[in-house]
Amino acid sequence: MHIGILALQGAFFEHGQMLDKIGISHHEIRSVADFLKPLDGLIIPGGESTTIGKLLSDLQLMNPIREKIQNGLPVLGTCAGLILLAKQTLTNGYPSIGTLDVVVKRNAYGRQLGSFFTKAEIAGIGSFPMVFIRAPYIESVGESVQVLATVDDHIVMVKSLRQTGVAFHPELTEDDSIHRLFLNDCIEYEKSRS
Repeated sequence: MHIGILALQGAFFEHGQMLDKIGISHHEIRSVADFLKPLDGLIIPGGESTTIGKLLSDLQLMNPIREKIQNGLPVLGTCAGLILLAKQTLTNGYPSIGTLDVVVKRNAYGRQLGSFFTKAEIAGIGSFPMVFIRAPYIESVGESVQVLATVDDHIVMVKSLRQTGVAFHPELTEDDSIHRLFLNDCIEYEKSRS
């Protein structure tokens, strides 16, 4: 199994460390050529969603990524990655992949000073340490979207087919449960192609 990590900006290095800990091979994606290498899954990290979206467009990565996800490529989007996956945000006006049927509120908890840590239950995982940094939350979900976690009545983690959207930063904790959940989809995808 081999995972691609979008490495245009943000916390891509930490996702790589998490995959190293689990023993999963991966490479960083900075160009179309990087993305065309064989992949069983894609991680879109946290960072600045407007910047990442602009770079995806400028580097002509937006459409290839969108098409692969629509064709079943598993994806884990954390924080900015969730915003980029969302079909709609409450503050539109920047490029988006738009494959996950959710409405997201950007910077929902405020700016950097609104960052916080909590523990909450995730369906199928249990209690998980959640690091929120200028985080979004999900305002609403489409019919095909399963809500996996909420914090203070706000949706912070969802799954739809092979897309997992997370409002916080699991890569900044020691807990690899969310990455392992994502890798289950990658194993299924790998088997479906062999």
